[in-house]
Amino acid sequence: MTTEVQEDAWQVLAQGGIPNLEALRLHNGTCWRWNRPCYGITEGQPHLRIELRALPAGPSVIDEVANAAFAFGMLIGLAPEYSDLATRFPFEETKQNFFVAARHGLNAQFTWPGCGRVTATELILKELLPVARAGLRSAGIVTEDIDRYLGTIEERVRRERTGSQWALQSLAAMRDRGSREACHRSLTAAMVENQKSGSPVHLWPLAELPALPQPMSLEETVEDNMSTDLFTVHGDDLVRLAANMMAWRNICHVPVEDDEGRLIGLVTHRQMIRLLARKTPENDQRTFLVREIMQLDPPTVAPELPIADAIEKMRKLGTDCFPVVVGQRLVGILTLGDLVRLASRYFGAPVPERAVAAAAAAAATPFDGQLPA
Repeated sequence: MTTEVQEDAWQVLAQGGIPNLEALRLHNGTCWRWNRPCYGITEGQPHLRIELRALPAGPSVIDEVANAAFAFGMLIGLAPEYSDLATRFPFEETKQNFFVAARHGLNAQFTWPGCGRVTATELILKELLPVARAGLRSAGIVTEDIDRYLGTIEERVRRERTGSQWALQSLAAMRDRGSREACHRSLTAAMVENQKSGSPVHLWPLAELPALPQPMSLEETVEDNMSTDLFTVHGDDLVRLAANMMAWRNICHVPVEDDEGRLIGLVTHRQMIRLLARKTPENDQRTFLVREIMQLDPPTVAPELPIADAIEKMRKLGTDCFPVVVGQRLVGILTLGDLVRLASRYFGAPVPERAVAAAAAAAATPFDGQLPA
């Protein structure tokens, strides 16, 4: 990537002007380093900021400010505590600490000067919080703010409840009680409500699915039950790609899109079986494309359609899958497996995923992904 440099920055400065620094701005808009100098001009005023991107997300305002206070306090406090950081923290050990923190969070174990191998919890409580507290005091931060924000960090660590842990624990608690999409919507809704309360994340209750409607009232819509984790192909892709995708993801339907994300067809397990049935010596030498076997203009539904109407439409058409579209754009897919999950929730009996997959494939012989070339 490059851009045309329209000016000599030194010459602009010599004339009392403000340089645009196009190359620098393009570079910093392309290479997102952990610490990034950002230069810009707003209403004729140049400005420069050093962006610290290593701060974790909130998920609340007080948690976010607490993260910043902790990082800022350590930034100030570590220098006098450890003198030359580059000599005290060998690069390979620092790199390893970085990766284990990203992978394991509070369950990580670090290599730390003077401590040897130490858990994240012990390191934060016994070593880093005192250093951050001293750093904030030396910067003139008032005691009340130090206690509030570093106290938030301390309680998060003691209760082992970070934002990511709250999200993962919430999803685990909702498992088998709703679709993946419904669980994620409930998680987002709970996050918004908890943020409004102003409480830090370690005080948040876990997210929950809303109370189910009465059995068979079916007040939900297609959007409440469709799958949005889509695997799609294009018309000029190889049929073998769609076949391997079905075998890999244990699915029976693969939507076909054009380059603009518009639905143009559907590949099903039935079409794969028909292709196998047409196997001849000539076909063995052919490379089939998706557009040669896909179902053109498959029946679709809109996300706002009541789920009861979608079930009735599925029964009338004798199909086991509806691509969900807005206009012509694919936004989800509703399959027989999704309806089995819906029924399991209404009857209060979670259905194992293997039973869902079996139901979705019940209309035809199971397909093992093996195709002629």
